Amino acid sequence: MLMCLAVPGKVLAATDIGASPIAKVQFGDITRQVYLDFVPEVQAGDYVLVHVGFAISRVEAEEAERTYELLRQLQEEMPEEGPQ
Repeated sequence: MLMCLAVPGKVLAATDIGASPIAKVQFGDITRQVYLDFVPEVQAGDYVLVHVGFAISRVEAEEAERTYELLRQLQEEMPEEGPQ
């Protein structure tokens, strides 16, 4: 079975660089450039699901927060990797 992961992020700024609209998107403490080809209507303040550098859909802030909380819980449950 193949599984893909899309992560929610908050759009800080969106612009057009000619052929492709792009955005500066925040994922917690990390900020990345993301292509908006699939959701060109996205604006600063919106939340998007991002997969391999492309925003694939817009999501509500509440849904993004639920996802962040689930990811925090998963991180807490994972064993710490130490020297072996």
